[in-house]
Amino acid sequence: MLTVKATPYDFTFDPTNTALVIIDMQRDFLEPGGFGELLGNDVSQLRTAIAPLQTVLNTVRAKQMMVIHTREGHRPDLADLPEAKRTRGNLSCGIGDAGPMGRILIRGEAGHEIIDELKPIAGEPIIDKPGKGSFHATDLESILKNHNIKQLIVTGVTTEVCVHTTVREANDRGYECLVLSDCVASYFPEFQAVGLKMIAAQGGIFGWVAPSSALLEALSI
Repeated sequence: MLTVKATPYDFTFDPTNTALVIIDMQRDFLEPGGFGELLGNDVSQLRTAIAPLQTVLNTVRAKQMMVIHTREGHRPDLADLPEAKRTRGNLSCGIGDAGPMGRILIRGEAGHEIIDELKPIAGEPIIDKPGKGSFHATDLESILKNHNIKQLIVTGVTTEVCVHTTVREANDRGYECLVLSDCVASYFPEFQAVGLKMIAAQGGIFGWVAPSSALLEALSI
């Protein structure tokens, strides 16, 4: 068992029963010209998570721990896209519409792909999810159970939306989650700060929070 110095208290985990989950590090969210920028966001806010997450990913791969990637997106025929989600925001260019990287948040389009810096390698499952949470309408839980995974190291974007939703879903299913504070990001700095506090509040109501350096220190032992 390894121990990470975390908030609200130390997080202890067995690497053989722990998976690194990388949420929605997609071109549409992180690159100029993608959906995130079309919404008026500063994508540089999200890109701060890339470098520390690269280091974590390389270390976890070297330790032969399980790595799981997720992507938010929909079928090309939009059969899994609720009308309420499609129309929300009264956007001039929304989900399913043509954007600079192809149809926005549609599986198979360039914008839907994971950024080059964090590309999955052979053997790393990719969960294509139609919602914010990684468990909703996916086979994530089956994959975790089949690999005897009990704890998750959660990273990705955005902190207050897909990361938070996934951690809450995991918590209700009995998984223990460690969120790496510098490996998650938000377009809104105030949401980033409060989102992390919410996870560790009240004795870790949803999980633990720590910088990636604390995890790397634990894995170096």
